[in-house]
Amino acid sequence: MDDDRTATPTGSETAEASTAPTDAPAAAPEPSPAAQPSPAAQPSPAAQPSQVTEHSQVTEPPAGTEAEPPKRKRGRPKGSTSSAKTTRVVTMTLTVSGSAEGEWQAELKEGTTWVARGLPVSASAVAAAAAALHPDLAGPVDQAIETARSAKAARVAELEAELEQARKALADLEQ
Repeated sequence: MDDDRTATPTGSETAEASTAPTDAPAAAPEPSPAAQPSPAAQPSPAAQPSQVTEHSQVTEPPAGTEAEPPKRKRGRPKGSTSSAKTTRVVTMTLTVSGSAEGEWQAELKEGTTWVARGLPVSASAVAAAAAALHPDLAGPVDQAIETARSAKAARVAELEAELEQARKALADLEQ
């Protein structure tokens, strides 16, 4: 018999050995751990080639021996988040605050840097901006503006009553 047929095929001999007919069964059962020779008598795991079966399928070395890690495939590895199209995220914070008297002001912050602080804003601009952003924002803003408007109207009525009293007092002094 030829020595090439009985030896375990390596690299270039794999194709030749896989096409040659064999009389032995495709896979022999593994011996128990007690029947295996000591680790010193075994060749190193890197020296053990993969076994080729009858159907040209490469099987891994027996469990307990270390195999070389699989080679990386071409392309981007799975789970990689880097891509050619990266989107830059800009964080800007717009704060609009109002007082009970109906005075509104805006502040704009980009990241940690203040862009503008304490800018006076009209109530109608605040209402229009809130309505343009989302209907859920428009309701509370309109309610706050209406509360301020009714407070101003009450103050105007109070001042008009005071002005009327002052005019009457002036008319009494002139006579």
